[in-house]
Amino acid sequence: MRHDATRAENLLWQTLRNRQLEGHKFRRQVPLHAAILDFVCFEAKLIVEVDGFQHADNARDLKRDAFFQGEGVRILRFWNEEVVRNLDGVCLTILAELRNTGE
Repeated sequence: MRHDATRAENLLWQTLRNRQLEGHKFRRQVPLHAAILDFVCFEAKLIVEVDGFQHADNARDLKRDAFFQGEGVRILRFWNEEVVRNLDGVCLTILAELRNTGE
């Protein structure tokens, strides 16, 4: 799957990898509970998905998100185009969520 990554996924990975986002460790293309997560930070219980428009109103995604949210995991979803056009804004949104631990 990493070889088939979209441009948006590759751009975002360059920012998330090697603990570059305030020291948070992200993993890429992680298989978990019959799903493959684009990016996940286990210590912050945060999943980041980067999707094309084929995922709009996708019932399978909604069911999967509900499962992970029931496990106490937060999910952020971004469109490919959003990541490509506004990578800084996407990263700021991710940082805000990482800082918001719910405590």
